[in-house]
Amino acid sequence: MSDVDTLNEAKLASYLEANIAGFKGPLKASKFTGGQSNPTFKIDAESGSYVLRRQPPGKLLKSAHAVDREYRVLAALADTDVPVAKVYHLCEDPEVIGSMFYIMEFCDGNVHWSSALESISSNQGRGQMYDEMNRVMAAIHSVDLDKVGLADYGRPGNYFQRQFDRWSSQYKASELTPIPQMDELIEWLGENLPEDDGKVSLVHGDYRLDNLMFDQDNHTVIAVLDWELSTLGHPYADLAYQCMGMRLPATDKQGTSSGLLGVDAAALGIPSEQDYVDSYCARMGIDKIGNWSFYLAFSFFRLAAICQGVAKRAADGNASSKSAGGVAAMVQPLAVNALSIIQEA
Repeated sequence: MSDVDTLNEAKLASYLEANIAGFKGPLKASKFTGGQSNPTFKIDAESGSYVLRRQPPGKLLKSAHAVDREYRVLAALADTDVPVAKVYHLCEDPEVIGSMFYIMEFCDGNVHWSSALESISSNQGRGQMYDEMNRVMAAIHSVDLDKVGLADYGRPGNYFQRQFDRWSSQYKASELTPIPQMDELIEWLGENLPEDDGKVSLVHGDYRLDNLMFDQDNHTVIAVLDWELSTLGHPYADLAYQCMGMRLPATDKQGTSSGLLGVDAAALGIPSEQDYVDSYCARMGIDKIGNWSFYLAFSFFRLAAICQGVAKRAADGNASSKSAGGVAAMVQPLAVNALSIIQEA
């Protein structure tokens, strides 16, 4: 077992007893499957169940795996319309388990990996779940930043320029072999960045089906998960990112997000991309979204850059998931998809 997969349970229990009111050990830590970024563990202790989320050990890219930012945003959203897990403690001392981590409540619900929602028995149920995802996204983008203390959570304005600079730089820093389609995509995006329109909101940064936990009846989202990439930014980035996820290939791999490419969504009661965007616009009080192809292409680029970072960590031996090395094969197809959206537009 690698350092990514294991924790010193005795040392951790002693630390948590001293820093979380009511916590009582001993404890057992078991790593969740799925996900590639910050290793996440279920902590079963005498006082109950919790979740521990940590930075991966080893050398990390600048600004990556900022679990302290995750902790901050979860704490800030505690009394808002955005459903999040309650957080208990942030440990910034790497001596305890080898890297920074935080502890939050364990939410007992359902996480769905397939955008087709095959496990849901009715078209009505699937349609309601998509509407609930849409509602929660609008709630995130409607958070009063001053009221919750997140006005300084990121630099306002020029979001896509800043994101482009960040991810193109991180992509180059983690590049293993040249991918011509990524180079072409980066060049096009750099030449077609939209003018800043003044829209600023909290953005999740990785808003997709498998980062949402539904209640046991699959009616209501009880927790939005994985806030690692959250910041102040442009709300259309989240919307395009989730719609991009619907465009990805369907897969039957466990613990892997599965899209709707080649799936008859209407036959399953799932809204079309246009209907989903229209519902979001209605909730946010806007007429329509222009330049949609840019936002979609940018989402594919950003995901490709994230995948390249995962592949680099796998090559360096620091990846959270055993399947991380295979993520490298996703980068080129993602870039191809983005280029095809650009060409169609």
